[in-house]
Amino acid sequence: MGCKPNVVMYNIVIDALCKSRYVSDAVYVFYVMQNKGVVPSVVTYNSLIRGLCKSGKWSEAAGLVNDMRMKRIEANVVTFSGLIDACVKEGNVLEAKELYKEMIQRCIDPDIRIYNSLINGLCMDGRLDEAKRMLDYMVSKGCVPNVVTYNTLIKGFCKSRRAHDGMKLFCEMAHRGIRGDTFTYNTLIHGYCRVGKLNVARKVMRRMSESSVPRDIITFNILL
Repeated sequence: MGCKPNVVMYNIVIDALCKSRYVSDAVYVFYVMQNKGVVPSVVTYNSLIRGLCKSGKWSEAAGLVNDMRMKRIEANVVTFSGLIDACVKEGNVLEAKELYKEMIQRCIDPDIRIYNSLINGLCMDGRLDEAKRMLDYMVSKGCVPNVVTYNTLIKGFCKSRRAHDGMKLFCEMAHRGIRGDTFTYNTLIHGYCRVGKLNVARKVMRRMSESSVPRDIITFNILL
């Protein structure tokens, strides 16, 4: 007799198929395992949800979350991370926030990836002050922001001609010991140029040089 596949074996196959972008094949294996009496685990669902989201099949991924609820399989932070990111990329910030609320209700602590996705969505939706409040809230919950968090917010404020608020965030990130990168400085320089404050833009460029942050072609093109 051969070795009967168990949930671990199926999980390895499904995850490998999803990572190789053979998501339809992964879904087929998912149904095969259940027909053979093997009960999927949260790991199974997470692999499929992540694969479906990356393939743009958000509604199918959301359907799997409902399936988990029906089967009383507890979702975790990984389950929600892929879904929230997919919602934001689809421009569905409202649904992303609903998923976030569901996480909180289930006592699942969001991680940096989820907060960054939500902040990005709020910024793209023009809800900048709400995005800043989300940053303050995540900090209050002990989740440490990173350069991506701040770059997203700075870009949002500068794009909305609020370069001064972008600079406040830049000072805040420096105070937290988070070093700005080329994108951070380019965004601020461009933001100040957009509102006609060329002298401030040049000061930011000098600070960029003093901080040994590499310039790129975008840096120089902004001031031309």
